[in-house]
Amino acid sequence: MKTIQELREYFPYLETGKKYFNHAAISPLPTPVKEKLDAYLKIRSEAEIEPYFLTLDQAIGAKEKLAKMLGVKNKCIAWASNVSDSLNILAQGIRWKHGDEVILNNIEFPSNIYPFLNLKSEGVNILFAKDENGKVDLPQIEKLITNKTKLISISMVQFLTGYRADLKELGDLCKRKNIIFCVDGIQGAGIVNIDLGECNIDFFAGGSHKWLMGLQGLGYFYISEKLLSFIEHKSIGWTSVKNPWNLLDYKLDLIENAESFQNGTLPRIAIIALNASLSFFEEIGLNRIEERIINNAIYLKNLLTENGFQPLLKDVGKNNLAGIISFSHSKSVEIVKKLEKKNIVCSVREGVIRVSPHFYNSREDLDLLVEELKKIEAKK
Repeated sequence: MKTIQELREYFPYLETGKKYFNHAAISPLPTPVKEKLDAYLKIRSEAEIEPYFLTLDQAIGAKEKLAKMLGVKNKCIAWASNVSDSLNILAQGIRWKHGDEVILNNIEFPSNIYPFLNLKSEGVNILFAKDENGKVDLPQIEKLITNKTKLISISMVQFLTGYRADLKELGDLCKRKNIIFCVDGIQGAGIVNIDLGECNIDFFAGGSHKWLMGLQGLGYFYISEKLLSFIEHKSIGWTSVKNPWNLLDYKLDLIENAESFQNGTLPRIAIIALNASLSFFEEIGLNRIEERIINNAIYLKNLLTENGFQPLLKDVGKNNLAGIISFSHSKSVEIVKKLEKKNIVCSVREGVIRVSPHFYNSREDLDLLVEELKKIEAKK
């Protein structure tokens, strides 16, 4: 088993002295991913211009590894461009009745809002649960449920506060009440282990460019076999059917799994990158990655508190943390710009400073961040 110091060698940018804490936005590419991309580009530019079959095993492997990571069957996973595309497939595919209700919440990323707000023209009512100190979970959602509630959608990990919801508890509730349970997993998958079936999740959407260390432009979703049996296809393409290479047959005979929603050419280079990153994660060990990320979050949360900074999440246990620790400051933009001049990268979202370290970030990295924050405060 490689040490963290050895694993850090897979991230060449560290040699520049930069400290990067913005994985909730986009991750750097580790060298195993870059090597696979270089090999693909070499083939495309110098050898086999159309290497479809040469890279087919990597495309298949990516979906297999993703399904294994989520605890589901391969046939229940499909590729999409991003989370918004995935959630639009769900929102547009359900047969809504006038007066049906969808429960969202007031601190969701817009990707998990607009596809459902767009349903108002069909008479669907959108209800917003209100967070309590940055937390949205069963207590905030359950009181909004009525006999008209058709779907609940929530992020596995909130993009702003970093709160990780109890998906098992929410999923059990949805199952009991026959409510479709949808989860935006882009800030959670690859950070903490999850079994979608165990959590009774009907639809789960994610992407590859954040914590999974892949490229932008590739999303994925899981759809349960139960949901697949009645959801409608509002967008069909030539690869949605069972025999796509019978080009002039024009037989609309849909594939009987999630791949029926893949309606055309896929971003093969991004799928190859994801396959490489998931192989990298498997080599390290998903349990080890989860442990490292959550321990970093706990350490950072405590360190900030001890030094006079106030994380948004207070009195939150290990089970409700993932990779994001955020804190408010009246001069958040100014502070982040000053950190950038020191080669320390964080982000600002809604006036909040968001710090999102990954498994390879060390405690020394986090110590340096807080020391620089203290220096900035002292100069005010």
